[in-house]
Amino acid sequence: MSTTQNAADGAAPTGATPDWGAAQAGPDFVELRRRLRNFVFPMAGLFLAWYLLYAVLADYAHEFMSRKLVGNINVGLVFGLLQFVSTFLITTLYVRHANKNLDPRAEAIRERLEGTQQ
Repeated sequence: MSTTQNAADGAAPTGATPDWGAAQAGPDFVELRRRLRNFVFPMAGLFLAWYLLYAVLADYAHEFMSRKLVGNINVGLVFGLLQFVSTFLITTLYVRHANKNLDPRAEAIRERLEGTQQ
């Protein structure tokens, strides 16, 4: 078999360049993309809705947002700080999701394509 042909199992022959285009169309990669989208799109939607709520309240609910909670700390300041908290939370959740559901699958695809499976 020449180095330009794909092996029957999808692995690139020794010394060959992997066929990344074919890999993208393969069922493993399609599943990897599905898992990524199933996390990213809902999470992005939730975060954007949360940020939009903050922006709308800041613009139209001045009395509510300026309500003092403790000393000079008001509702608007707490909501603003919670934007940072939610960003760190989303990052943590994504790292966990990627470590558990994405990285092992991506590594297996890469190893199969490069023919480096042990």
